[in-house]
Amino acid sequence: MSIRAFWAVSYDKTEYGKVRFSRRYPTVEFRAKALAGSQYVAVPEDRLIPQLLLTELGLIDPEKPYMAVRDDCDRQQRCPAVELRVGGPGGRTLWPLLTINQGGLILACLPLVEAPPDPRPPLPSLASVSQGLALLSGLQGFLCGTGGKLPEPDVLASRLATLPSLLLQVCPLGTPLDVPPLAGALPAIMAPGPGGAQKQPAWKAGVHRGRAVVSVALTETVRSMQYGSRSKQDMWDVYGTVMCKCEVEGVLPNVTVTLTLPPNGSPLQDILVHPCVTSLDSSILAASSVDENDGSAFSGPYKFPFSPPLEPFRLCSYTSQVPVPPILGSYQLKAVEQILKMNVVLKLHESVRNSFEYCEAQLPFFNRHLIGTVDVKVSWGQLEVSKEKNLLVWVLGQKFPKSREVTLEGSVNFSGHPVGPSDPLCTDLTAYVKLHFRIPDLTLSGCCVDQHSVQVYSSAKPRIVTTRELVSSEYYIWNSTGDAPVSSGLMIL
Repeated sequence: MSIRAFWAVSYDKTEYGKVRFSRRYPTVEFRAKALAGSQYVAVPEDRLIPQLLLTELGLIDPEKPYMAVRDDCDRQQRCPAVELRVGGPGGRTLWPLLTINQGGLILACLPLVEAPPDPRPPLPSLASVSQGLALLSGLQGFLCGTGGKLPEPDVLASRLATLPSLLLQVCPLGTPLDVPPLAGALPAIMAPGPGGAQKQPAWKAGVHRGRAVVSVALTETVRSMQYGSRSKQDMWDVYGTVMCKCEVEGVLPNVTVTLTLPPNGSPLQDILVHPCVTSLDSSILAASSVDENDGSAFSGPYKFPFSPPLEPFRLCSYTSQVPVPPILGSYQLKAVEQILKMNVVLKLHESVRNSFEYCEAQLPFFNRHLIGTVDVKVSWGQLEVSKEKNLLVWVLGQKFPKSREVTLEGSVNFSGHPVGPSDPLCTDLTAYVKLHFRIPDLTLSGCCVDQHSVQVYSSAKPRIVTTRELVSSEYYIWNSTGDAPVSSGLMIL
């Protein structure tokens, strides 16, 4: 894979956006022009990049949070691969522009897509996407460190100043070094032998010394939109990530991680892998959630042989189609004069293990006065009112009752004090319950990493640690007696 251009853009509330560093590769751009032909779109000048990028990411114009060309529900989002609208005849765009945002610093790169631009190829089929994200992730670690915040300004400026020499070593002429070729296996001259010396790759600054440990963490995230209405279809989706940290001695140790599914499990789809994976069955990458499933998709086991970097990294990600969400719910909210009467029912599906690390339901109230009197009874758990007086928090704890069903019923009165937070969407009876939960040692797809299936070819036998968990994200249950936003298509990762 090759990179057409790379940018580091900073922004904050007092600054519209500034290009702190950029690099373009004319030889790669010449190839892009030859591949695209008449559909070629040139890369804009650096002075135009901040406005185009921040607009696409929704980081400017706070008084205009909605833009039809960007936010319309008919347009499928596939972050972190976004479109950069450069204008011109027909509204030309650059795609896929890969971005990583951390603490006011955006790293972006435009990989070369070696395929006809029309029709646009699916993201899972583009090796340059996962490899480009790996390059951005590595540069993010170099510039920002392991914490969630940016380093001090002088430290960041010093690291940005070293980027030209760093990219010259790891990405000469726009092509990252030590990236597995598209055909699959590494060339024989680069494959590590049992006795011969091994070349230190440019992306690996050192080797591990000490006790050998391999940690593999599988996390599945479930999202849901439930309406409790026959006229609106409930939606949910599941996506998983496999994070690895390999503390293994050797310049290029070989590790193999295998994902397995239960006998009747749905095949994994939209699989993206880290560039350190040395070989892969092409059928693993073929399954896509946007294609019709003919039942012949590869259903595992999924083997990922790789030579790991020193730092923790995302080995792969995937999506999975599951028949039901883990928690089904209904929410009814009615207004009687100045009082809101509510009824919430939550039911844990029988296939889900009844053991949570935490589970709570939040009922926010927008565009109203602050909460005054609360007369609500819950069949399980505890009910709390937030300090801001605009949110009810129903703490369900670590288990549902034996019936697997809990209820909340009562009324809330609002005082005549200052108005609480506003939301242009949640007006009148448009309201929701948002669930937050984490279930250890469970995945909805049934996918798991068997501790004994992790193979490590190294001089020392490592300790293998594997974990899996299910967490919620954007898990909404909308009031069935009011209006609710409905997507025109499936929720897409």
